[in-house]
Amino acid sequence: MTGRGIDQILPHPSDPALYEPGTNNAKEYVKLAEQVTGPISTPVDFAYIWGDALAELQHVAPDARIINLETAVTRSKAWEDKEINYRMSPDNIACLTAAQIDCAVLANNHVLDWGTTGLVETADTLHKAGIATAEMGRTLTEAEAPREQRQNASRTLHSADRRVSVTIHPGLPARVEVVHKGLPEAEMEAVLMALAAEIPSPCVLLILPKVCWDVV
Repeated sequence: MTGRGIDQILPHPSDPALYEPGTNNAKEYVKLAEQVTGPISTPVDFAYIWGDALAELQHVAPDARIINLETAVTRSKAWEDKEINYRMSPDNIACLTAAQIDCAVLANNHVLDWGTTGLVETADTLHKAGIATAEMGRTLTEAEAPREQRQNASRTLHSADRRVSVTIHPGLPARVEVVHKGLPEAEMEAVLMALAAEIPSPCVLLILPKVCWDVV
């Protein structure tokens, strides 16, 4: 979530106006943070918000950097009456490119905080920055389409609903890793049938469950 207080400390903050029960000004969140951690010298550079995570990403060197972006990246003023409205200025998109984000998932409960205009501007801003989007499209077909990531000679296909990722490593035989989020056997078979044209033969097929957890 890069809206509200985070957006306000970046080089190009949005209009701080909010429509929340607790406050009508995003700068109040900056003041709350300063009460706990001390003064924040603004503007901060775009990499600041990631803290030690950037060094850890560099160390781990993941094949793809995928985030769930629960913030509209927009100048839209068409706020939705839902008490919490996350928004970041499109001019602050470099806070995501600073972490070399490859893909942003947009199917969540905040990307429509500023209406469909805000959602479309969010996707357009991400694409201009070289960041792919998932689970959003101007048509149902576009929204449901899998997203592909490439790392050297390997390819990874992410289903639109984020429940399945298929990584194809070339070789003789090829190695195919299917990571799923609790799919029953029948659905897994359907996924493999749909991807049959993508999976090389012969191959070693590994089907692995994805371990997930929630922070309460």
